[in-house]
Amino acid sequence: MNIGQAAEATGLSAKSIRYYESQGLLQAQRQANGYRHYDRACIRRLTLLSRARSVGFSLQECAELLALFDDQKRHSKDVKRAVQHKIAQLDRQLDNLTRMRNTLEELAHRCTGDEKPQCAILSDLSESERPMTFTLLEDSHE
Repeated sequence: MNIGQAAEATGLSAKSIRYYESQGLLQAQRQANGYRHYDRACIRRLTLLSRARSVGFSLQECAELLALFDDQKRHSKDVKRAVQHKIAQLDRQLDNLTRMRNTLEELAHRCTGDEKPQCAILSDLSESERPMTFTLLEDSHE
């Protein structure tokens, strides 16, 4: 299978496939003409990458999953532990998102939303004495 066919089969872009290869997450065979060739094993790895990324696994976490995938002596408890860790991360994100939403609802409720320049939202957001009860979600892939 060439890269276009691999992309179609896995739902990934050719650019993503090249990136994953550059990160050492898979190694396509090279044909005599220099083109990449993706066998069934590569397609399965790419499918795992695509699906794991779609449920929130980071690239590092995907590398760990691929190592488990490759290890015929793996223990399913190790795979389950990785998924449970991801669930815990998502639960923390959900909690933070709920607190963010509640804060925004409170701010919107305090705003009169009229033609006057006074704005409770901007006042509250600019006051450092008013604590935020959540953490920013800049990098949730710890």
